[in-house]
Amino acid sequence: MSALLFTKSTLTRSKDEVYVAAVALRATKGPAQLLMSTAYSLSVWDLQHFMVIIKPSSPLLSQAIVFDFQPEDPENIYTALAALSGRAVPGVVLTRKLRKLPRSRCWFVGYAEGNAVDKAYDFNNTWEVDLRIGLHDCRDYTNGLVEQLTGEKLVLEHLRRR
Repeated sequence: MSALLFTKSTLTRSKDEVYVAAVALRATKGPAQLLMSTAYSLSVWDLQHFMVIIKPSSPLLSQAIVFDFQPEDPENIYTALAALSGRAVPGVVLTRKLRKLPRSRCWFVGYAEGNAVDKAYDFNNTWEVDLRIGLHDCRDYTNGLVEQLTGEKLVLEHLRRR
């Protein structure tokens, strides 16, 4: 009978990678969209939309998964005016798959303990979906989800200082 040899690395499950990415805020076509695109290209930190990307370690899940929080209708001018005036607007937590990680404005922030995708869905189930800019928006969502996954607090503040 042959003995099976297991090293510690074969018994330890790889950890899911956690990233934060930024994209331009969406706006209605015309001057508002031009302003947002210009602000994004100039890296104006406060005019970017942040999201969390999980790259599962499982070879069965080859695609990364994006988790983000935004207004239900981000390109609606009335939604934008309400949000900018400080009023709550209906928000939505979105998930989608990516074939590959973005090449720019995407930062590795750590490894998740356990199954990061399941933890993210659990987090989403408890997330309040009324969006208020500066009080409960994509930044708060990103900071909260990253803390849930990696234990890192206020990740966006750390990234901003880099």
